[in-house]
Amino acid sequence: MKIANTNGRAVIVLGDEIADIATASGGRFGPDPMSVYVKIANSNGRAVLVLGDEIADIAEASDGRFGPDVMRIYDDWTAFVDFARGITTGTGPFVEADLGNPVPAPRQVFAIGLNYRSHAEESGMAVPAVPATFTKFPASLSGPFDDVELAGDTVDWEVELVAVIGTRADRVAEADAWSHIAGLAVGQDISDRTLQFAAGSQFSLGKSRRGYGPIGPWVVTIDEIPNPDDLALGCSVDGETVQDARTSDLIFSVPQLIAELSAVLSLLPGDVIFTGTPAGVGVTRTPARFLAPGQTLESWIECVGTIRNRCV
Repeated sequence: MKIANTNGRAVIVLGDEIADIATASGGRFGPDPMSVYVKIANSNGRAVLVLGDEIADIAEASDGRFGPDVMRIYDDWTAFVDFARGITTGTGPFVEADLGNPVPAPRQVFAIGLNYRSHAEESGMAVPAVPATFTKFPASLSGPFDDVELAGDTVDWEVELVAVIGTRADRVAEADAWSHIAGLAVGQDISDRTLQFAAGSQFSLGKSRRGYGPIGPWVVTIDEIPNPDDLALGCSVDGETVQDARTSDLIFSVPQLIAELSAVLSLLPGDVIFTGTPAGVGVTRTPARFLAPGQTLESWIECVGTIRNRCV
């Protein structure tokens, strides 16, 4: 099935014709193209599917076959996706404020530095020959609308596309990599620059303060995204856009990252990859600019969604 966006409306492509999804479903889905993707979320600690203005509690809808723990969904990903596509009825209302991190306890978190040409250029760094990989410790991850507690006055923003592993990937070829991805989410690799560059640089610690890894608002499956290798992404501070780019500017694409990382070690279901940030971070500006208490950091990715975090 091929889902597309025609003049801002979700449609199914049927050869040389299209079917308007809102019309065909009697208004159950569409016209917003985002409404037809499979979106797995964490609502008050329970795994749910987001269905427009409703949610379906996965444990209830599956009679206990899947959920309620969100992380259990990724351990049986292939069977879960087949099940999820048949769920069209909600079990309760959608409440944005109830959403938590849709991947709250990954076993491994990978992060990639200098993975956009524009960011390498603004940093005055050479384009890397291999992915510059570090980790954000899992305890730093947080929800899509959680407050961010600033530690000091050099805390910076970094919007990132987050890839979530769906099936174990070990020595995977680049051509097969997308089949191991459960879906995509919006992420912020919030960074304490003072801590990051202390002691000869300690990237992992400087990017792992409590709450410095918001992810969400949900995980969107990639099979119906028209081109997952070319998505607009950006972020704003108090409504002012500070990053605006496309994932086609990635030096190492998501499939390349899967191939490179899985050549070193196995990627496990529910693992998270922060794929890098584009130009526009605060530390490279003249003068440097950082987040302050009371500001709102909003981050978005085309076909995925938007997260919003208040700085405190």
